[in-house]
Amino acid sequence: MLNRELTHLSEMSRSGNQVSEFISNTFLDKQNELEIPCPMAKTREWKKRPHHQTQLEGQGTLTQISGVRKLSQSTGLQGSSISRFGVKTDQEELLSEDLENINKWGLNIFRVAEHSHNRPLTCTMYTIFQERDLMNTFKIPTDTFVTFMMTLEAHYHSDVEYHNSLHAADVAQSTHILLSTPALDAVFTDLEILAAVFAAAIHDVDHPGVSNQFLINTNSELALMYNDESVLENHHLAVGFKLLQEENCDIFQNLTKKERQSLRRMVIDMVLATDMSKHMSLLADLKTMVETKKVTSSGVLLLDNYTDKIQVMRNMVHCADLSNPTKSLDLYRQWTDRIMNEFSHQGDREREKGMEISPMCDKHTASVEKSQVGY
Repeated sequence: MLNRELTHLSEMSRSGNQVSEFISNTFLDKQNELEIPCPMAKTREWKKRPHHQTQLEGQGTLTQISGVRKLSQSTGLQGSSISRFGVKTDQEELLSEDLENINKWGLNIFRVAEHSHNRPLTCTMYTIFQERDLMNTFKIPTDTFVTFMMTLEAHYHSDVEYHNSLHAADVAQSTHILLSTPALDAVFTDLEILAAVFAAAIHDVDHPGVSNQFLINTNSELALMYNDESVLENHHLAVGFKLLQEENCDIFQNLTKKERQSLRRMVIDMVLATDMSKHMSLLADLKTMVETKKVTSSGVLLLDNYTDKIQVMRNMVHCADLSNPTKSLDLYRQWTDRIMNEFSHQGDREREKGMEISPMCDKHTASVEKSQVGY
């Protein structure tokens, strides 16, 4: 049925064809389309190849996590007192007014960024952790938390228009709200809540502003490292967890070994689920699970095992990641402009390299309206 609709869409116009291509390439499983060479052909090809060509170029660098870098001492607190919202700003009162809406859907994260000297992720996460009393519950030293958050935020690229710390802050705050929905009242433990908010915060760290397919098509080091499978999502996880090892950054230092292992497992599950190629299967699995689950008399879902809980948590962070269209129109328009600009930059790079331009990335033909339907 979906294929039929995509065919119809592609026949309507050039921009419709781009959207059809994007949906097909992004959401539909391509595994069955791989052409497997016959064993004899593969053997002949191997015999022709010189021995030195069987080694990966730059093999030594694959053992390191790219993107993690030492930051200047200004990132740390250097013994200074913690500011009210975790960041120093001369517009604290305005920031306070913004963050009064931390428990409301549609917080204006652009104003938060403006009033926090472009530290939206740090101050938003600081406020969420205070609001949920996670600092006390998990004995997280305040200076360690702020140091980690500032380090994490510095590893988001400010020159990437959409997938930056502004987006991460928005997703973290949206996840915070979804965790409080009445149907999930008292469903999740404090550790599960901690994992979900942390996953939202790190889910796009060190994003280069291009898609998984672009990295695969250009034979990037990341694609080689992660075998073309959820390339960016695996990288975000690696960077996010690696940053915990930086000086005074281990916000989970007082968790038990079992708690750390459990949290890591959940975070990995949630961040990998933000890969758009998993979208259709996520929806199908969630629909099946919800239809077979019981609810209490007050409408609260009964989730009594890890499989059910993590399924809801995966979808929750995924929904938060795609929640722009549900925000007020003025906010939605800003996000739309940003993602279209990021797509265009990728298209420009593909044009420069003589590559086929990805769907929705050609600034000369892309339709904003149809692109938003697809994305």
